[in-house]
Amino acid sequence: MCSYNRFVELEKEVLLQLTIFIKEVLLGTCTGISFVDSTPLRVCRNQRILIHKTFKGLAERGKCSMGWFFGFKLHLIINDKGEILNFMFTPGNVDDREPLKQTKFLKNIKGKLCADKGYIGQTLFENLFLNGIQLITKVKNFNKNLWVPTPEELAKAREAQEAKANGEEVTTDKQEKAKSTSRSSRAKKQKEAKAKKQKQPKQQKTSSAPVRSVRRTR
Repeated sequence: MCSYNRFVELEKEVLLQLTIFIKEVLLGTCTGISFVDSTPLRVCRNQRILIHKTFKGLAERGKCSMGWFFGFKLHLIINDKGEILNFMFTPGNVDDREPLKQTKFLKNIKGKLCADKGYIGQTLFENLFLNGIQLITKVKNFNKNLWVPTPEELAKAREAQEAKANGEEVTTDKQEKAKSTSRSSRAKKQKEAKAKKQKQPKQQKTSSAPVRSVRRTR
């Protein structure tokens, strides 16, 4: 058994090999219920940020639930058994939702993906749903009335994306509704104008003959 100091020295040399070994051998399998979260990896105290040299140019300032820190973020996805499905290291200033936009990070992930409020995002929810992943998060107080699309609406959105990729003309429900309302309003205006025209009384025709002046003779 080597000492802790010796272990830390050797860890730097085998870090890449250890990461590859974990990625290829030690990862678990997705069961349909997964959890994603991030944790800060501080490299120094906040008072020593300006004089820190070890990770200069790599580490960044970030904020978590415990406050500000300087370092990296470890993003983890685990299943309901506690097995690690995937992990990723990013600088501290990277948003928690960014790794979920990468297909490599979500490889072999399917079903329900539970997360905290930091992963709330309408666009992210729709993109994950189209890829077979249902993102489940808590709702913020100002987003209680947030619209959540149904599976039918998301299926329509996916068909629209495919049609747009194939160069076909796509008309959304909003566009169809706008067209129908414009047609109905145009027809209504025409009817009103026609009814107003019929109600107007017919004006009597006046003779346009010139009036002759008669001179009186004494």
